[in-house]
Amino acid sequence: MGFDLGTTLQKMNILSDTDNSSVVAINLFVTLLCACIVIGHLLEENRWMNESITALFIGVCTGFVILLISGGKNSRLLIFSEDLFFIYLLPPIIFNAGFQVKKKQFFRNFSTIMLFGAVGTLISFVVISLGAISLLRPMDIDLEIGDYLALGAIFAATDSVCTLQVLNQDETPLLYSLVFGEGVVNDATSVVLFNAVQNFDLTHINTTVALELVGNFFYLFITSTILGVVAGLLSAYIIKKLYFGRHSTDREVAIMMLLAYLSYMLSELFNLSAILTVFFCGIVMSHYTWHNVTENSRITTKHTFATLSFVAEIFIFLFVGMDALDIEKWRFVSSSPKMSISVSGILLGLVLVGRAAFIFPLSFLSNLTKKSAHEKIDFKKQVTIWWAGLMRGAVSMALAYKQFTSLGHTNVRGNAIMITSTITVVLFSTVVFGLMTKPLVRFLLPSSKQLTRMISSEPATPQSLTVPLLGGEQDSLNDLYGQNITNGQASEASGVGQNMPRPNSLRMLLTRPTRTVHYYWRKFDNAFMRPVFGGRGFVPYVPGSPTEISVRHFPEELEKAARTLH
Repeated sequence: MGFDLGTTLQKMNILSDTDNSSVVAINLFVTLLCACIVIGHLLEENRWMNESITALFIGVCTGFVILLISGGKNSRLLIFSEDLFFIYLLPPIIFNAGFQVKKKQFFRNFSTIMLFGAVGTLISFVVISLGAISLLRPMDIDLEIGDYLALGAIFAATDSVCTLQVLNQDETPLLYSLVFGEGVVNDATSVVLFNAVQNFDLTHINTTVALELVGNFFYLFITSTILGVVAGLLSAYIIKKLYFGRHSTDREVAIMMLLAYLSYMLSELFNLSAILTVFFCGIVMSHYTWHNVTENSRITTKHTFATLSFVAEIFIFLFVGMDALDIEKWRFVSSSPKMSISVSGILLGLVLVGRAAFIFPLSFLSNLTKKSAHEKIDFKKQVTIWWAGLMRGAVSMALAYKQFTSLGHTNVRGNAIMITSTITVVLFSTVVFGLMTKPLVRFLLPSSKQLTRMISSEPATPQSLTVPLLGGEQDSLNDLYGQNITNGQASEASGVGQNMPRPNSLRMLLTRPTRTVHYYWRKFDNAFMRPVFGGRGFVPYVPGSPTEISVRHFPEELEKAARTLH
């Protein structure tokens, strides 16, 4: 064997060119991300636009420019990868959703959220799958039964980002909680359904296969949730016992982020639903782990998780906009544009029908179990929830690529039609329905001007975030900060608290029984869980630590909050 210097240098030049092109692509993509953030900020008060639509528009325009420069050969800077989406982009989005959720509102409406998110998604899956089989099979697209069922899971996955950007969590807590919670559970359920479909031989469907499919669905759902809870409790216990903050807040933040990501990857390793796992891990971490770290780490983690989620969402919409003009996929459907339009129209119609098939009936059933009027979902709220789930986004795109392509490419006509139709539905629903979301929500739910905008004007500290919500979230300061407040601090705090407005406490007292599920959970939590895993009221105080200092100045913080409210 001889050493060919010329061939070696040629290969090195090719690798160098490849590396250089990757660097250029990444630079352009980061520049576009910055442009999306700046333009989104400038359009913050716009009645129609939001950052998701802005990123989508910029992606489409960029793809068009790249298409012209490449002579109609390419429209993308980066090649789509399921690993890129499911391993790197989706975890921070879902974890932040669980970490930032208002737990009391979420679990107060937990039965309705699960009714919409799990049962409703199953109904939507069945409606879309049966509709696709009956309407698309006669069109000679050459799909198997597993593909039609996969379509049901793909288009059952909603994207409620546009609606959540319009709704105010303080003005409409019930509606926001339902839309937010149903959106996360819906995504998890859709992915679980998609994975369940992949694991079965669907060429011969019978009662046994159907029952196994349902059993596998519930197995994935329950085990994924348990894994997320266990991972969250483990992180709380480790940080509580070792208390990294006495030496370094960096270690606290790092161990929280890594353990959260580890829960997601463990779920992927065990072939469970990683979305559910990391969502409930986020909830448990915010309930226990977050209170076990120093105040500096609390502020840092809250903003870090929110920022990672924000950037990942923009990245996804930007890429979807670019990929919409991928010439390779459209070349297969160029000979039959009418079929592509027909398939897209049918799928969009099935999305509308499948959404309505469970929102209105399940809302009626949910209202039967509610006694007070303010807990019931009136017709305007039902329409808003229905509309919030009409948009299709990143999860639908990722599942479609996973089902109908290999590494973002396909040479099969039927698969190309499905990919282009998915792109069309995602673009149409996000842009058209998204542009109409703000006017529709403002028409159905006129904004209340009575709420104080304290949170946006005060520094984001634990006290400034929670004290203004005392009337609606906790019954007393001991419930808010646990039992670690001294008698003098408690008396001062109660004196301040007497002057603080409590708009919801009387209504809650009159309409809610004192012995609720939340009441018993709180007793169990305070007696058994928090002493072991930490949490509010069981924070390990170390002399001189930021947490100890913040407690020392607790009365001053309360007085500051009270003055701001007045």
